[in-house]
Amino acid sequence: QVRAVESGGGLVQAGGSLRLSCAASESIVSIKGMGWYRQASGKQRESVALITSGTIISYADSVKGRFTISRDNAKNMVYLQMNSLKPEDTAVYYCNVDLRWDGRTWRPFGSWGQGTQVTVSS
Repeated sequence: QVRAVESGGGLVQAGGSLRLSCAASESIVSIKGMGWYRQASGKQRESVALITSGTIISYADSVKGRFTISRDNAKNMVYLQMNSLKPEDTAVYYCNVDLRWDGRTWRPFGSWGQGTQVTVSS
């Protein structure tokens, strides 16, 4: 499985910004989809944003207009720019760098890392 290492989390005030980085263990040039997920305490892991090898980008409704996902194939990196952060964004954020289309949805096939903690204070 393709592995990923997340970084860039931290403590920020509501309304602030953070940029998360995800380093893939191998070339992502041929990878169809990559995505960011998050898991808040006591909640299920949820998809936040995904980007394909083409031009398709999608976001969860809760982060639309505030978060931006991007990729840099030359550096094997995926990023998540988070602006206008809210306390409800507090979670451990994970990157999966190998999403595959099964005909109805994108499914994560890459290995899960330790994630990076994002805490937003009121």
